[in-house]
Formats: sequence, structure tokens, C-alpha cells
Amino acid sequence: MKPSAAISGPLAWDAAIDRHLARLAVERGLSRNSLDAYGRDLADFARFCIEQGIEPESLDPAALITYLERLAARGLGASSQRRYLASVRGLVHELVARGVLSRDPTVGVKLRPHPRPLPRTLSPRDIEMLLAAIDAGTARGGRDRAMLELAYGSGLRVSELVGLGMDQLDLSAGMLAAFGKGGKERIVPVGRAARRALKFYLGEPRAKLLKGRSSGAVFVGRGGRPMTRQGFFKTLKGWAAREPRLSWVSPHTLRHSFATHLLEGGADLRAVQEMLGHSDISTTQIYTHLSKSHLRKVHREFHPRAIADKPAGAAR
Repeated sequence: MKPSAAISGPLAWDAAIDRHLARLAVERGLSRNSLDAYGRDLADFARFCIEQGIEPESLDPAALITYLERLAARGLGASSQRRYLASVRGLVHELVARGVLSRDPTVGVKLRPHPRPLPRTLSPRDIEMLLAAIDAGTARGGRDRAMLELAYGSGLRVSELVGLGMDQLDLSAGMLAAFGKGGKERIVPVGRAARRALKFYLGEPRAKLLKGRSSGAVFVGRGGRPMTRQGFFKTLKGWAAREPRLSWVSPHTLRHSFATHLLEGGADLRAVQEMLGHSDISTTQIYTHLSKSHLRKVHREFHPRAIADKPAGAAR
């Protein structure tokens, strides 16, 4: 008897998804945010299967193709479809391993390749303008200046930034321990500007925000509660709004800018991968496209034989 034979209908999919998420939590140590994201994707897929009367053991390539067509009809782009398919593949691999499916129906089901959009970044001058907009004379401003300096100076994810604990920070050594996706720890340098901003914030501004309370979190809001992702997003958008040209900026823009500026300055790709906490270097390689664009621009501007529209024989 197949493992799913005792359960059918919606409960069969619920049980399969619960087992899969539990295994991901144990074997890959995924964060709650990642597990929730996988759960949402798989719940969507399960609803489709239940509507179509498809049991886990009867899943086939035709059903998967129909599901992808439904995603496209809902207006989901190629990158979103790819994410859903990746989530489904993981579940299917477990169904095969458990003997629920005799073979993998996802084999041969592929989406058309699509060019990955390059992340939008700030220039070093834009970064200076954004930081200059912050009034560091207030407790909130001192905190915000330190957060932006650290987000840009160390390339932290938002979750890593707001979740940073006092015991993870070593300003004397200019280093911090970041806990990234799956709880993986990495050591990240903290630059001079970020250290300076942090030393200032960890004095009087943080004490004012704590109001006599204690907290293990580096960045706190009023009443000493740790900053949240949403809180940092609103904070950044609030300061960026003071400069209309930068109103599009998001927290992840600072991380993109960190990686891009390092590569443009000549940093080694693997060193940048390590600082960003990317498990696969192909994720980091997207920034080499930005770096190449920078090199082409420099070449066009400064090489005598690359300057466009210069009349032959014109004085240089």
C-alpha cells in the first residue's frame, strides 16, 4: 500500500505538505519566513490539485503544465512561475522518495529562460545624499543613521539587520556575526563609517530609546522593543522621501549597492559572495553584469578610440 493510500482528498495534500515543511525545517534549517513562503506556494498548488481532483499519487506532467498555464493566466511573471515550480519540485521529490509517486513528473517540465532583471542601485553620491538627509541629532536619527550605514557598509539583509544582537557585534575588531538564511552564520566586516555611526548610536541615542529598559537587540524603537522589518522599511522610505530622486529606494537597494560598489572597486567575486552570504556564487554573479556595465562606461568615457562622434583629426 502506498503511504498516501490511507488518506485522500485535501487531507492527503495537507499531510504531504506538512511532512515536507517539517523535513525542510530539520534538514535545511530554514527560517520561519522561508518555511512560510514555501507553505504559501504549496498551498496554492494543493488548491489547484484538489479543484482538479488530483491525488498526490496521480500527479503527472500534464497536471503540472496546466498549473503553470493557470499561473500565467493569473498574470504571474516568469520569475514568480519559476519560484512556484521550484517549490513544487521539492514536494514532488519527497513524494517520489516516500514511494507515493513511482517517478518524478517534474522531469522535462521547464519554463522558457528569461533574462534576469538587473537590480537597481544607488551611486556613491546618492548614498551620501541619503545619509545626509538623516537628522542624527535626535535619538531616532542616530539610530537610523547607524542602520543605514551598516546596511550599506556591510551588505546585510533586512532580517539580519533588525535581528542583530549586541552579542553579535564586535566594534573593536570591526566585525559582526550575521545569521542569514537557514540560520547560517557568517562573519562580516564593519567599515569605519558604520563603526563611527554605531558607537554614537550605542551611547545616548539608544539609551533615550530604551527609557531605562534593557534589550539584547542592537536596534530598538520607542519603549525598547526591537526594530522590525516593516519599521525599517518605513524609516528608510521616510528619509528617502526628502530627496524625490531617491523615493524609489527600498532596504534591499542598500545591499545591491554594497555588492555593486565592491565589485566596481575591484573586489573578488568570491569575497563578495562570502560577505553577502550567498550559498551559490551564481546568485552573486548578477552583480558582475552591473560591474561590466560600469567598465564599459569607463571605457567609453576615457579611451581615445572609444569616444563616440569625435571627428577624425579633432584635437584631443
